[in-house]
Amino acid sequence: MEPIKQAVARVVQELFGVEAGVELTRPAEQFGDYATNVALQLAGKLGKPPREIAEAIAGKLQDAAIAKADVAGPGFINITLSNGALAAAVGKATDKPQDYAGKTVVTEYSDPNPFKVLHAGHLYTSVVGDGIANLLENAGAAVHRVNFGGDVGLHVAKTMWAILQQLGGENPGKLAEVPENDRAQWLSEAYVTGTNAYEDDESAKAQIIDLNKRVYQIQNDGDHDSPLGQIYWTTRQWSYDYFDKFYARIGSKFEKYIPESEVAGLGLQTVREHVGTVFKESDGAIIFDGEAHGLHTRVFINSEGLPTYEAKDVGLIERKWNDYHFDLSVVITGHEQEQYMAVVLKAIEQFQPELAQKTRHFTHGLVKLQGGVKMSSRKGNILRAEDILDEAAEANHAAREKDDPDTVLGAVKYSFLKQRMGGDIIYDPNESVSLEGNSGPYLQYAHARARSILAKAGGAGGEMSDLQPGERSLARKISEFPEVVGMATNELMPHHICTYLYELAQNFNRFYEQNRVIGDERQAARLQLVAHYADVLKAGLGLLGIVAPEHM
Repeated sequence: MEPIKQAVARVVQELFGVEAGVELTRPAEQFGDYATNVALQLAGKLGKPPREIAEAIAGKLQDAAIAKADVAGPGFINITLSNGALAAAVGKATDKPQDYAGKTVVTEYSDPNPFKVLHAGHLYTSVVGDGIANLLENAGAAVHRVNFGGDVGLHVAKTMWAILQQLGGENPGKLAEVPENDRAQWLSEAYVTGTNAYEDDESAKAQIIDLNKRVYQIQNDGDHDSPLGQIYWTTRQWSYDYFDKFYARIGSKFEKYIPESEVAGLGLQTVREHVGTVFKESDGAIIFDGEAHGLHTRVFINSEGLPTYEAKDVGLIERKWNDYHFDLSVVITGHEQEQYMAVVLKAIEQFQPELAQKTRHFTHGLVKLQGGVKMSSRKGNILRAEDILDEAAEANHAAREKDDPDTVLGAVKYSFLKQRMGGDIIYDPNESVSLEGNSGPYLQYAHARARSILAKAGGAGGEMSDLQPGERSLARKISEFPEVVGMATNELMPHHICTYLYELAQNFNRFYEQNRVIGDERQAARLQLVAHYADVLKAGLGLLGIVAPEHM
């Protein structure tokens, strides 16, 4: 695309002595490979009819890469690449871009809280976060994947209160009675029990508030020896062990967990340093007046002197900056955090504007099974992350009577990623594992099928020359891959990759139905085209974190 832009800009300069910002689009295949409306943009500046300008530009577009240039409508220029240029573009389709070369990026996503169960939203953010991190790494960035979670705070105190009820007091020895495989669920049930007690029982509420202070003190003192300290640190580790096991199952790898306890102090310090300029006191608490900026006013330090989530996020952003000096920080959360994060970033903007400017916050809606209900870990009626994977595994086994973790995982990931991030996600297990339609297994099978063709022929063929119409259509689609990757990377939206891969597989199916490969006189050229097609499928699935199998 870039050489064609340069060729058009060069002709404009030669003909009219002006510089033009040339944009190219992909027209319908029958009109050519690229189109530009540069003539319409120049009409006002040059005082000429756009079609006249377009015809002059098209007449001078003589380049080894351009077979022809035609004028359409009021002044659009359609450009058709030469076969040689198209073949060269196909050969470079999987070359990696360097848009982020030399850049440092922090991606923060998933973000489960210890002492609570992983729900479907955590699975979604893990899958999408991996996809975004993969795009950035593919573009040359040094990407640091981090995971933030609340190991202190009221939710921990609620869980600890319920744990103490289960243990009959501060009896850490009784933790050994909890079966290893039940620990995560046991903690989740304790959280629900503690939450209900906090809401319904004033005595329990007072005890939980006291426990909240004690947990902060355990953290501040590094207390691993007291009975409560032993219970806290042991059950906290249970949560991280559970997280590790789940992330291994879905192929997510984080460089580090950043617990709230490690950034709470930094957040407190930072907020207090800016009281009177950015923050102000109100009824014993410290707040940020968001209403002055068209946002909500929020508490950053409560009347007990403890940091709220807002102050902890201030500390988190500073921690990420201190650790990485990032060029970009990507944060992915649910929609309910949108206004909250807007306030936090606006507060930080007042004293460290570069950190706010370098942070991009993406949000998503709810994840539900088809016909499902909204999740609430507080009430216990949640859709767990494991539930999604288990439903997919059952659907896959019912469809194919075999267990295939790569297919199951590919089904779930693709089902999430093919939808533009932002809205709610309705997950249909049966649709996700289907080998027909826009699904992960369909694309995995498409890759395996292409590799099978190549294996049957004994490998890839030779040079692609004098492309025939059916070959040219597939070659054109393959050549679009770098543009799609560029768009997905610029927007940080992996769904563009999904849409393209599905269209590519459909294009290949039409090609294969209408063009014999093995045994044809053009076998060598067509096998080479099949090899490039398979390589692009593998590269695209890799960006999505999906295995591209050789056989299925």
